[in-house]
Amino acid sequence: MRYLLMLLLCLPALASALEFDEFTQSLPLGHALQVFEDTHGTATIDDVLAEAAAGHFKPHDKATLNAGYSRSAFWLKIDLHYRPGNPDAQRTWLLELAYPPLDHLDLYLPDSAGAYRLVRQTGDALPFASREIRQNNYLFSLDFKPEQRQAVYLRLQSQGSIQAPLTLWSSTAYLEQQPVRLYVLGTIYGVLLGMLVYNLFIYLSVRDTSYLYYIVYIASFGLYQLSVNGAAVEYFWPDNPWWANAATPFFIGCAGLFGSQFARSFLQTAQHSRWLDRLLLALIAYSAVVVGLSLMTSYALALRLATALALVFTVVIFAAGLFVWWRGLRVARYFIIAWSAFLLGGVVNTMMVLGYLPNVFLTMYASQIGSAIEVALLSLALADRINAMREQQAQTLFDAGQKLEVLNQQLAHGNKLKDEFLATLTHELRTPMNGVIGSLELMETVEMNEELTQYQQTAAGSARDMMRMVNGILTLTELQAGKLKAYPAPFSLRAMVDALQVQFGANAAVKSLDFKVDVAPGLTDRLIGDSGKLAQCLECLLDNAVKFTRTGGLALRVSGRPSGLDRLVLSFAVIDTGIGFTDLGEASLYQRFFQLDGSMTREYGGLGVGLAICRQLVELLGGRLTHTSEPGRGSRFQLDVEVEMAVPVEAPTPFSFSPRESARLPQDCTVLLADDNSIDLLVMRGMLLKLGYRVRTADSGRAALDVLQGESVDAVLLDCQSPPLDGVSVCCQIRTLAGCEDLPVFVVSPNPNHERCTSGALTDYLSKPVKFEVLRTILQRRVLCQKQGESADI
Repeated sequence: MRYLLMLLLCLPALASALEFDEFTQSLPLGHALQVFEDTHGTATIDDVLAEAAAGHFKPHDKATLNAGYSRSAFWLKIDLHYRPGNPDAQRTWLLELAYPPLDHLDLYLPDSAGAYRLVRQTGDALPFASREIRQNNYLFSLDFKPEQRQAVYLRLQSQGSIQAPLTLWSSTAYLEQQPVRLYVLGTIYGVLLGMLVYNLFIYLSVRDTSYLYYIVYIASFGLYQLSVNGAAVEYFWPDNPWWANAATPFFIGCAGLFGSQFARSFLQTAQHSRWLDRLLLALIAYSAVVVGLSLMTSYALALRLATALALVFTVVIFAAGLFVWWRGLRVARYFIIAWSAFLLGGVVNTMMVLGYLPNVFLTMYASQIGSAIEVALLSLALADRINAMREQQAQTLFDAGQKLEVLNQQLAHGNKLKDEFLATLTHELRTPMNGVIGSLELMETVEMNEELTQYQQTAAGSARDMMRMVNGILTLTELQAGKLKAYPAPFSLRAMVDALQVQFGANAAVKSLDFKVDVAPGLTDRLIGDSGKLAQCLECLLDNAVKFTRTGGLALRVSGRPSGLDRLVLSFAVIDTGIGFTDLGEASLYQRFFQLDGSMTREYGGLGVGLAICRQLVELLGGRLTHTSEPGRGSRFQLDVEVEMAVPVEAPTPFSFSPRESARLPQDCTVLLADDNSIDLLVMRGMLLKLGYRVRTADSGRAALDVLQGESVDAVLLDCQSPPLDGVSVCCQIRTLAGCEDLPVFVVSPNPNHERCTSGALTDYLSKPVKFEVLRTILQRRVLCQKQGESADI
């Protein structure tokens, strides 16, 4: 019943169907169209059939539908009636829509039951293979039986201009018409290509930058024309719909950019008019914005900006030519004549795109015809000024060199400001992060239920990850500024490796990965080197190994070989069974912020600075970092660094003591805590109180010195960063106070390799953020059991 009702409602429309017979060669369909504008773009074919039945389709009275830029979807209804004089005549019919830049074009035809269905979806937002017939214009084959009436529905939607030059062709007539169009287009592109090659040879001969700008301008405009008429989609990028859309505004922007620069150079606007030169520079900047936005923003916005650029570009360039000609530049005459042809063609084509002129062959290809004439005439104008440009070449190169030097200085200054900003930012981030990590450390000492314990562990892990990233950025900026140096000191190889095993063993266990540590037997344990930076390198490599490994495991293998007297080359190999990667050059793999997957939705996190930091730290230590990897099978990174073997010392005699006689209790000891940051002061005070110590606080290094002059304390804990009295300076002054020569002094520092106080060695350094257990151990060793700790050299 529904189909019957629809058929009855459509009978009045079919009565006025456009008739054609077997002798019809081509039939323009513009005046036969009925148009329905779907402003929301959500109507289905059933909705459209209902609108047609209700008479909501509007007759079209122009030769071509030209809706300009519109967000609506347009439904076109074409009623056709085939009435051949000879029913036995066989004909094949083609429906052509001669506007390639359309995004979406859907064809609906009735089936054998009379119900309309979608028979073809195409458009330049889809691959070129979606077209029924491989042509730059859209072609659909239609079958008609004698006396058959048929309504054809087309749905058009595009982010760009919507044009619908529709024609019904006999297949034979269409084939006969193609050579004419191909000859015209071939002539246009032949002129463009010939002028491009001609000017390229001239440029190679005279090295005049004007020719280079002009060559790129010709290439950009030619590619733009190929994109607009669909030839580029057909031959160059048939399977890239995104680029098929983006190419049009991109090449318009390139043509505007290089065309404006060519005009500046050819017309010598910098010498004749400063305001005109600045206007062209503004046009260049606008063109660059169009180029950038065509790759980053929506096609609709980019195309509208590009259309505005085309209008402004043609007018400004023509006005510049007139002004410079009026100022007496002889070659400007050729420029104006050439640009007049282009201006006329560009204006005609742009008015067509905006909907003010009909879409016919002349308006469609007006800009291409005008540009071919313009290119030929400008090539002659360029040839006329070769001799004059030779005389100016030396001055031009000198000016360009000065500008380049200024740009390099600005770039260097910008990089310096960026590094300073990153260093300041990371320093500032450390203060709240120290408070967060310290507070979470204190929470571990409080009895909590299972749920709160889980939350605390999650927060602590996240805070440590955040601090590791902050430290990584700070290390990178210090490396770039050349402020980081190696500080060799005695260390225990086994202790460093054990700490890494504990740290990353837990991370590997979370992902159910096997983590093995293999230290070659007989390897010297006591060494001299910068263990902090060496551990930081290994942390980067192990962190990546855990991060990029889903199944299997990872291993840390440590070996060594002698290298001269009392020296040893340590080799650390980090091996994983992770995702691996293809063979990348060292310049790519170890560059800053490089990631194998740089998309915002990548599976693996991180800043992409770990390997860059690791590589530079290894070079700072005089070592070497190498790698091998295979996609899907894992990676191996090897770190080789030379260290010095520590001089063996005689094992100290164990010191025995009676706890009641020698050992002290925390509540018997007073610790002076000096910190110029209220958050860190609160956290460290909480830790000391949790450990049972009496705490005396000072908010600066100078205040701490005042306290020591009037009171007696058992230890001093310094965390002062404010100049001129930072932690090291305060320590040096403490050593000069009476009775404080052997007072245990601890300096809290984000970098444990600070320069030592020249007035006397510090008791110890604490790495920031301070861990609760580390603080407990060091106070137990240096304050409560001072004699035993010093004797044991712990």
